[in-house]
Amino acid sequence: QVHLEESGGGLVQAGGSLRLSCAASGIIFSAYAMGWYRQAPGKQRELVATVTSRGNTNYVDSVAGRFTISRDNAKNALYLQMNSLKPGDTGNYSCFCGLTSTVPRDWGQGRQVSVSS
Repeated sequence: QVHLEESGGGLVQAGGSLRLSCAASGIIFSAYAMGWYRQAPGKQRELVATVTSRGNTNYVDSVAGRFTISRDNAKNALYLQMNSLKPGDTGNYSCFCGLTSTVPRDWGQGRQVSVSS
């Protein structure tokens, strides 16, 4: 059974940094693409960042240069380092896994990130 559990996040002032982690179990982690979605109240879910099984990364334009996605296959862990946070980054962030980075298979429950101005 696949289980993804996020940790980290929280409340920070604009310009600050936060880190999200996602612990995975029940999958051959190294074989899966991983990524992060976020959803703000009243808005559609948005794909934030992905990393393929080979380590290739991709970001939505609004976070490129500020966020860094990484993975540690030895620990079955996914990370999202978020720097220079803006109020517009506020949302519930969920990690996912998939055989490709564009077709999620399973999701975590999500962690709230709130950025105050």
